[in-house]
Amino acid sequence: MATAVVHGMASAQGFSALVGGAELVQSPAPPSFSSFSGLRVRRNGEHEAQVSSSRGAAVGTLRVRAVATPVRPPTTMPPKRSKVEIIKQNSDFLRHPLKEELETEAPNVNEDAVQLIKFHGSYQQDNRELRGPGHKAYQFMLRTKNPSGIVPNRLYLVMDELADKYGIGTLRLTTRQTFQLHGVLKTDLKTVMSSIIKNLGSTLGACGDVNRNVLAPAAPYKSKEYVHAQELASKLAMLLAPQAGAYYDIWVDGEKITQDEPEDVTIARNDNSYGTNFDNSPEPIYGVQFLPRKFKIAVTVPGDNSVDVLTNDIGIVVISDEHGDVQGYNIYVGGGMGRTHRNEQTFPRLADELGYVSKDDILYVVKAIVATQRDYGRRDDRRMSRMKYVVEEWGIHKFKTVVEQYFGKHIQPFKELPPFQFQSYLGWHEQGDGNVFFGLHVENGRIKGEAKKALREVIEKFKLDVHITPNQNLILCNVRPSWKARITRALANVGLLAPKFVDPLNITAMACPALPLCPLAIAEAERGAPDILKRVRAMMDKVGLKASESLVVRITGCPNGCARPYMAELGLVGDGPNSYQIWLGGASNQTRLAETFMDRVKLDKLESVLEPVFYMWKSERHEKEGFGDFVYRQGFGACKTYIENYTGPRKPVRRGGLFLDADVHSSLAKLAADEGLTVSKFASKVLAEHLEKAQH
Repeated sequence: MATAVVHGMASAQGFSALVGGAELVQSPAPPSFSSFSGLRVRRNGEHEAQVSSSRGAAVGTLRVRAVATPVRPPTTMPPKRSKVEIIKQNSDFLRHPLKEELETEAPNVNEDAVQLIKFHGSYQQDNRELRGPGHKAYQFMLRTKNPSGIVPNRLYLVMDELADKYGIGTLRLTTRQTFQLHGVLKTDLKTVMSSIIKNLGSTLGACGDVNRNVLAPAAPYKSKEYVHAQELASKLAMLLAPQAGAYYDIWVDGEKITQDEPEDVTIARNDNSYGTNFDNSPEPIYGVQFLPRKFKIAVTVPGDNSVDVLTNDIGIVVISDEHGDVQGYNIYVGGGMGRTHRNEQTFPRLADELGYVSKDDILYVVKAIVATQRDYGRRDDRRMSRMKYVVEEWGIHKFKTVVEQYFGKHIQPFKELPPFQFQSYLGWHEQGDGNVFFGLHVENGRIKGEAKKALREVIEKFKLDVHITPNQNLILCNVRPSWKARITRALANVGLLAPKFVDPLNITAMACPALPLCPLAIAEAERGAPDILKRVRAMMDKVGLKASESLVVRITGCPNGCARPYMAELGLVGDGPNSYQIWLGGASNQTRLAETFMDRVKLDKLESVLEPVFYMWKSERHEKEGFGDFVYRQGFGACKTYIENYTGPRKPVRRGGLFLDADVHSSLAKLAADEGLTVSKFASKVLAEHLEKAQH
């Protein structure tokens, strides 16, 4: 029996009934109480409630510290739930009324079905630019599920064909390593869905209140840790996939077409040793309510942050020994990007270190974390329903304690890791098995036009598998070295260039689709990004920054954060028509959050804000100091003051060369390095100080 320590006035009988049988430890002879206002989790991990006597008088505050065994909320006072929670509960595990709505002649489905079809991998959309008087231009976006971004040759060719036949002729690569297919009409949904399923693809759980696509490094390296990271991503996707069968009932008439599931995944899903499962339910992990909100997982290896690991609900880092054999995993929890403008209760958050588990325990601890979010995540307000708010409210110690109860073991201390670095994997690389791979930059992830046609020809001709990266790019895998020249030439002819010919700004930039299809978008992102990046480069050129210098720019049309703008060195978040909230100060390796620098900056005013800060960076940075690091070090106050006083870049005054003795130059170089300056800047500083003293 778990122990609860209670401060205040309570009766053992009344409290025990409310918390599911916890043993009560209390002071002698307190008066009884008949009601309390509901437990509220305090930041220190305690629970608190106001207590009333049987006559209605307030008799004090009840505080519970370390309520241990997870129990379902009391059924005597049903908690408030959002409308979506009711829809899920009444849907017969995601079937109704979606099945009926798909059979109507209307071009759309009703609101209940709109919520359910998300779990099947689709969003109902309305093209704002095709609307007519009195009617909306309804269409559907489909999103695939591709753990690690892995796309077999056959599936790529099918997706390419479906885009032309039933979509808008483009394929969109997403920031979670999947395809999005836009413009599908309701009458074609079943045809498109069944084609994907029958070619060993899936859209199940690509959207909705379940585990979404599991990220892992897209590089097809054959080293043990990279291969294992991708295998684990696949296993986690299987473990947490919906099980009740509605997906196959609706889209392929009940025929379940899936890959064979590893035995350890099946065993882990069915294990209910510590109360993670619903007994005798077709959804053993999710139950009738599924999760409170979407859930995101990423797996990576030490040093590789191509997956933005700290932005996920769960981040996993593979820990190997000196021979490359996997020993266990470091685990982060509580990351997430979504927020709401001018609602300070919502915020982006980096994941915290939870700890380390051995190799054989990873499926069980992930399941325990999911169960914790399932049972304790808020279901009354969807803006506050992500797991990051549970971790923030409880603190990592309490969160870990509850997870351990579902896990049945103690989680070990976090293992030391090397610094993370962003990896794009663009260009040609050795795979490690004699073959090579080619990472292609795809602007904003949109494959279209002649580039789409040429890509299909190359992938079909050479029978290549492809991987989608978390930066909206594409990797051609298993290329024989003798094919390199032909592939490079064919793709360069349609503008798919080697990375050395692409502006570094574009290499790391990302944007979400936004207008005109996303119903949440309030500003341009994908369509506006090319021009914005050109303007950023023009500003950098104007202030004297080199063409090789860059920064991470990410743009979204709303605050939901699909392109992870809050991790960028420069993030633009749409907050109105042609208006953006500017976020600055993120790290180039995506390990530090940016912060809000300015609100409601009109698109035509970007230069007035950014050019001065770029010049300040160029003039006052330490050697090799990135833009995000510079802004973070200087602080927003100093940057805003610089903007107010900025009159344009100063032209350098040249009066011929200054020649120094070699030993003097060497001494200056050492002193300059200590202050993070170039020799020229340090010498100018020393001479200016000397001249000022001489004048006085």
